[in-house]
Amino acid sequence: MTRPALDPITVEVIGAALSSIVEETGEALVRASYSTNIKERRDCSTALFDREGRTLCQAEHIPVHLGSFLDFIPFVLASHDPADMRPGDVFVGNDAYCGGGTHLPDIVLAEPIFVDGTLAAWTVNLAHHSDFVDRAHAHIYQEGLRIPPIRLYRAGELQKDVQDLILLNCQVPRERLSDLRAQMAANRVGVQRFQDLCARHGVDTVLASGEALLDYAERKMRAGLAALPDGCWRFEDVFDTLDFDEPIPLAVTVTITGEDIALEFEAPPQVRSGINMTRTALLATAYYIVKSVVDPSVLPNAGLARPITVTAPDGSIVSCAHPAAVNGRVQTCQRVADLILGALAQAVPDRVSACTNSTCTVALFSGTRQSGPQKGLYWVYLETIGGGGGARPDADGLDGIHVHATNTSNLPVEALEVEYPLILERYELVDGSAGAGRFRGGMGLRRVYRATEECMVRVDISRNLSRSWGLLGGGPGGHGGFVTSPGTAPFHRGHGSLRPGEWLEVITPGGGGYGPAEEDPSKETALAAE
Repeated sequence: MTRPALDPITVEVIGAALSSIVEETGEALVRASYSTNIKERRDCSTALFDREGRTLCQAEHIPVHLGSFLDFIPFVLASHDPADMRPGDVFVGNDAYCGGGTHLPDIVLAEPIFVDGTLAAWTVNLAHHSDFVDRAHAHIYQEGLRIPPIRLYRAGELQKDVQDLILLNCQVPRERLSDLRAQMAANRVGVQRFQDLCARHGVDTVLASGEALLDYAERKMRAGLAALPDGCWRFEDVFDTLDFDEPIPLAVTVTITGEDIALEFEAPPQVRSGINMTRTALLATAYYIVKSVVDPSVLPNAGLARPITVTAPDGSIVSCAHPAAVNGRVQTCQRVADLILGALAQAVPDRVSACTNSTCTVALFSGTRQSGPQKGLYWVYLETIGGGGGARPDADGLDGIHVHATNTSNLPVEALEVEYPLILERYELVDGSAGAGRFRGGMGLRRVYRATEECMVRVDISRNLSRSWGLLGGGPGGHGGFVTSPGTAPFHRGHGSLRPGEWLEVITPGGGGYGPAEEDPSKETALAAE
């Protein structure tokens, strides 16, 4: 096909339209969903891909979800003949090894978009289904139902046997069914809007503009890299987790040569724990951080990855192999993101922040309702809690936020207490958790949950042994951790249970400071008050 003549204005208009489509499909998913994890916390993402499976545009939702998108369409195309695909086909999948996923709760739905009878693009969305709880994480087979990319709908007709198989393996099937339907509704919006765009501008012009946008993202990224100093910088940190008694060493070497950047990771072999990252999770994390430092305005499509080379030992914690468990992979993603920042800080300290809280603190509650209209029904409540952001070269770090690879909201107190047998006793910033500096780090959060019915609990947290580092003399952020009420049965590596009236206090880490700690304005204020 000969590429039609394009002008910059047309490409810009179509690029803006693609961004609008993925944002609208994201809002449709949130508004149609049932579970609190999606309708309140917005733990979902949407994207458009070209017919070959390259990212055209991803909504500004959650960076790590790109890892579940990167290989999904290539897996579909490898296992299903495109000539046999029809309008209304919908593919579902989540597997980390035979589907391009990064962990099993993230279920992807992808629908081919046909224009004039020809496959033109794909609309894809992902929702984190809060299910598969009370599991071990020694290997992938313990973590939930593995779904390779298979048809959930065939030419618009639901494959009920496939749906029944999925729901039978879920612990809260009523939520799963409703959220899957919300994902379907979002994809329908994506199909209709893309077809409307092609009707307005012509399919050849839209597809050619997609190619031009990929090339433009590459040019922008290369120009940004060329403006940075050439060199090689290495940074080391440790990753501490409740799963292990000793911190795990990690390192990265970042090399910039002209218009190209290479990231070489060092990490120990994969472990019998859910903290292992798939390679696509590593790529998504690396692409996000490099983009944010080099040029945040670069379009979020596959073109930005062309100048970036990422290497890591196969079968390691940061690039695992089957059958490694991956449920908690975002914990490692967060540490890897700050690891890259630590290396780039040596090259361009005026472009990066100090270390963030470096984790995605998780509190997961589950149980069977003991009273009320839902008596006997199983429930699952997932909360990922923000922490301190790293101080910036010209401003304090933000308090109580999600950072890097995650970007979800908190669950409002009112929604939490209406939906679940829990009461939130305290929700506050942690005084003294911010790293000192000319600009201080962000403060961590404290949330105290009291159970009104018996429930199981799992807490995932990091920086309980290490602390988030400061830059240019800045102080470290405060530790993370958790505490239970007196008399509560001891938790083992973050796993335990609460009886009615017992409580759990979760504390998230603070961010590192920027600039000499002795220049912290809060110290001057304290001295003046004395």
